Amino acid sequence: MKNSNRAIVEHILGEARHSLQAHHLPRIARCLGMLSEEEIWWRPHPTSNSVGNLVLHLEGNVRQWLLSGLGGRPDLRDRDWEFRERGPISRRTLLARLRKTVGQACRILSNLSHTDLARAHRIQGFRVTSFKALSHVTEHFVYHTGQIVFVTKLKQQRDLSFTRLPGEKLRRPVANLPPL
Repeated sequence: MKNSNRAIVEHILGEARHSLQAHHLPRIARCLGMLSEEEIWWRPHPTSNSVGNLVLHLEGNVRQWLLSGLGGRPDLRDRDWEFRERGPISRRTLLARLRKTVGQACRILSNLSHTDLARAHRIQGFRVTSFKALSHVTEHFVYHTGQIVFVTKLKQQRDLSFTRLPGEKLRRPVANLPPL
């Protein structure tokens, strides 16, 4: 039973790390590379968030829930600032912050056990297990990645060719993309 628990936990944690670091982070990086500095901070109306705000928000969320909540680091998050900021913070700085935080979070996830996943924490005022915190962060990251992709499609007025079904050929190459 212990080996099967370990295998399930390793699979769950591996999928979460893959989702954050190998699947969605590169999409965010690609979107940031396609947008001008002005477009990164563009808002369709005052109550909307810019791509820049969403990146700051994702970095803050991962840092608070995984680095602090599960990893024991101090919680220094200023969530209101993430939405209040109007930039410009360069794409390079935004991406470097997000990459660093996601990398640190993935290292924490690599060291969790099945008993760690059941451990209770108080994060952002909520009492949650490590598993719930991990689920929250992964879901949250995917949600806001979708918003970043949507804004990029809107501003670029083209398909970004991120999604293909197995065996499907690339619909249309995306030209002139900066390197990741």
